Amino acid sequence: MKSWCKTLLACGLSLGLLSACSSSDVEEEPISPLPEIEASVFPEVSWSASVGNGVGDYYSRLRPAVRYDKLYVADRYGEVTAFDEKTGEKVWSQDFSSAFKDNILAKNKGAKLAAGVTAARNKVFIGGESGILGALDAETGETLWSVIAGGELLSAPSVGEDLVVVNTSSGTLEAFNVDDGEKQWSYESKLPNLTLRGTGSASFESGGFFVGTADGKIAVVIKNNGQAAWEQAIYTPKGGNEFTRMADIDMKPLIIGENLYAVSFNGNLVSMEVRTGRVVWTRKYSSFHELADSGVSLFLVDDHSRIYSVDRRSGLESWSNTELTNRNLTSAAVFKDYIVVGDFEGYLHFINKSTGALVGRIQVDGSGLFSQPLVEGDNIYVQTRDGKVARITLP
Repeated sequence: MKSWCKTLLACGLSLGLLSACSSSDVEEEPISPLPEIEASVFPEVSWSASVGNGVGDYYSRLRPAVRYDKLYVADRYGEVTAFDEKTGEKVWSQDFSSAFKDNILAKNKGAKLAAGVTAARNKVFIGGESGILGALDAETGETLWSVIAGGELLSAPSVGEDLVVVNTSSGTLEAFNVDDGEKQWSYESKLPNLTLRGTGSASFESGGFFVGTADGKIAVVIKNNGQAAWEQAIYTPKGGNEFTRMADIDMKPLIIGENLYAVSFNGNLVSMEVRTGRVVWTRKYSSFHELADSGVSLFLVDDHSRIYSVDRRSGLESWSNTELTNRNLTSAAVFKDYIVVGDFEGYLHFINKSTGALVGRIQVDGSGLFSQPLVEGDNIYVQTRDGKVARITLP
């Protein structure tokens, strides 16, 4: 499969678009072999468990969540499990598909969970491709309420005070009361003819939800009324066809102090003022991954799995690493003095965050890592495509 086609497959684009990947005039770019390294860190699996049947080969952004001394994990088919964070012992497990009895649409389409897990307000929030959004009791796993949103849910719900909001595949940001699921408002953005399969979660700050759109904009939506305070394009789509004009922002805007950072597919990495949306600086990068940060550095995995460190004050590049090109890397996460990323063969790689050098790795299993590693204190939690969840530590 051609290099850019592999990227589209990872994004979950439509089969119709993927069929164009067989064209013989696209130059093949190989997957980087596992590089040899001089390891200086030696990660270990301190405990692991299995949750349902995982996500298989489907597009998914399911990711564990840690809160209330528990690790919450979900699989595609409706199983949601809570583990004791310290021991790995199972606390409760629920089949969320039991909520479908009151939702005929969801029942007919099945669980197909792809959004979550989000733990907040003593609840666990999850969503799926059927549009179902549910809230479970964080202590018992009991389903408290479920509703059907106006489109597929492909990114984690976001909680701001008494609202939980979801960014749907139909281009709407929808808000629901966290206690009973009653819909509060809906904000609609323009949906281009062709988009990546995916959405980004919203960030909540100072009474507003900051969200990226499929047409390359950041919008801030006021919590109290669902109206936009401002919208700002971070990239203006260009080109003579729909593919070259794709400019999706499929990541959660990163807010640090008075600035917001975001990146788009086929587009730019930008720094913006939170208050006004004014663009401070812009640099040419293409990504659908989450940004990570440490100190004055931003860490970015682009759409070909190349990794960059960028000074967030100026946008100047500090280092780049191309040793893992086309290995379908996850978004990066910061862990102590390292950047950690997972790949399609189930390896978790440790990268020196100052130099970009590969300094360690561990294979969790062969089914592959697909979502951003979760860092919580001295622990890293990862979820594999086959449903294994593991806690990684450094001795």
